[in-house]
Amino acid sequence: MEPMKTAKKIVLLLALVLMFAPEIARAELRVDITRGTIEPMPIAVTGFHNGAPQHASFATQIPQVVSADLESSGLFKPVNPQAFVQDVNSIHAQGPRFGEWRAIATQALVTGSVTQTPDGRARVEFRLWDVFSQKQLIGMAYTTTPENWRRIAHIIADEIYKNLTGEEGYFDTRIVYVSESGPAQARVKRLAIMDQDGQNHKYLTDGRELVLTPRFSPSRQQITYMSYGQQGPRVYLYDINTGRHELLGNFPNMTFAPRFSPDGNRVAMSMASNGNTDIYVMDLASRQPRRITSDASIDTAPSFSPDGRRIVFESDRGGSQQLYTMSADGSNPQRITFGKGRYANPVWSPRGDLIAFTRMYQGQFYIGVIRPDGKGERLITNAYHVEGPSWSPNGRVLTYFKERSAGGGRQSKLYTIDITGFNERWLQTPQDGSDPAWSPLNR
Repeated sequence: MEPMKTAKKIVLLLALVLMFAPEIARAELRVDITRGTIEPMPIAVTGFHNGAPQHASFATQIPQVVSADLESSGLFKPVNPQAFVQDVNSIHAQGPRFGEWRAIATQALVTGSVTQTPDGRARVEFRLWDVFSQKQLIGMAYTTTPENWRRIAHIIADEIYKNLTGEEGYFDTRIVYVSESGPAQARVKRLAIMDQDGQNHKYLTDGRELVLTPRFSPSRQQITYMSYGQQGPRVYLYDINTGRHELLGNFPNMTFAPRFSPDGNRVAMSMASNGNTDIYVMDLASRQPRRITSDASIDTAPSFSPDGRRIVFESDRGGSQQLYTMSADGSNPQRITFGKGRYANPVWSPRGDLIAFTRMYQGQFYIGVIRPDGKGERLITNAYHVEGPSWSPNGRVLTYFKERSAGGGRQSKLYTIDITGFNERWLQTPQDGSDPAWSPLNR
């Protein structure tokens, strides 16, 4: 397998501010994302002006990806290009004719151009316009190697999303997951990775050993995952930049793969010993695990808060499987769920405001969110089997997998959904998929 290169190696990226509009102009056009159902903002993403014959395809491909990214968020509705009344050459020469764009109900307009630098790289420029105030909100340019044009498109979409919502984007990210194939009794499970829109798909393991629960480091391009082979359960670190697999440790009877601390220097995990399952924290430098719970019950599935001070976990210490929080050293445990059924797979949001979880009740599985103090529980999707929530880096979207019976076997597919419970979307993969984990932003 060819190692994946770092973004620094495959990208020569230069961002330039192009005539930023005053701050007051930014505030005039803004998407309110605090409500559950909203009318998506009409946004026109035009083709980019082609000033580089060697990179002519980028003038079409980049705006197409930008448009698809924005539409996938559910917050924007791209205007049909067939309705455009001003062509690319006219925009490049004269600037937008705002009255004509208002006539087709466009609120925001994205224009751009592609040129070539003396050393053969592509220079991609974009501008975001408020059609009604007739002002430029932002303009930037990026210089990149040709093979990395998709990343540039995602970065542009992130900038547009940030300026129109006030929140960080999440398009320049990847998702690692377990690719599944074969009959239910002999499933082949391989580690796979792709861009958040399903493109640039790659397999990271060959399928000779069963892999489970991959997790991204929040600070490095590393993944931790469990592998089951002839030597029993083992936990590995995988470096995306080099393709190197490194054994983290042999942990017999571990129930869940480790999750990184926010600084990427520690992992929290659950281990079974002498018939009891407790939570441990391991320093990656020393590789020495330290037990932080010692309850007679099953304590498992730990996840750090974004400041690293607290951990959420699941436990049956109260008689049923529920969620608890505690200090990072194991002190001050507090129960936060009291609903009927069982709660599992807690994951703290990168923003710190919510904890996602799986709930099982009356034969159904649910994905829900709850505040760290135990208030405001909301169930946002359900199915016969739905599990494995993972947060986008801006804490706005969740990815997870759904499983259903199919022709005597089963199918497992990946999905994303907004935390409001709207805009659920199927994330297409070459084969079945489970256990998705969202990366931090690539940059």
